[in-house]
Amino acid sequence: MQDKVKELVDKALEERPSLFLIDLNISPANQIIVVLDGDNGVSMQDCVEVSRAVESELDRDTYDYSIEVTTAGATSPITMPRQYPKNIGRKLKVQTVDGQKIEARLESVDDEGITLKWKAREPKPIGKGKHTVQKEAVIKYSNIKEAKAVITFN
Repeated sequence: MQDKVKELVDKALEERPSLFLIDLNISPANQIIVVLDGDNGVSMQDCVEVSRAVESELDRDTYDYSIEVTTAGATSPITMPRQYPKNIGRKLKVQTVDGQKIEARLESVDDEGITLKWKAREPKPIGKGKHTVQKEAVIKYSNIKEAKAVITFN
């Protein structure tokens, strides 16, 4: 059943190139959970259309199933390089594979990784006191253990 459902989801997403699959899970009780994301977000209508595309091709008499098509939540981890561009300008919490934790604004994205920028207070090189400096980190996708968007309310 897993292969059949994956094939149907892939076919539905071919017709919606701005959408992509984040996760597909089928429980032992045949509960199908499809998690989508999109380059421009995912609408309720997108979820309905993908659900209907799968349901129209999957026989309920053969497979007694339920299906839920949902989106990656605002606080869900960013798991694919394709998810980063829509988060440019937002604050991210990133943990690297070597344990470094950075909370900063996502400045840019390329094929290799991401660039984060933030301001930090550091001791002055000469004299007493601290001054504000602009910091930057370029992190390869392979070095990101976990990344999440930080929700802020202004």
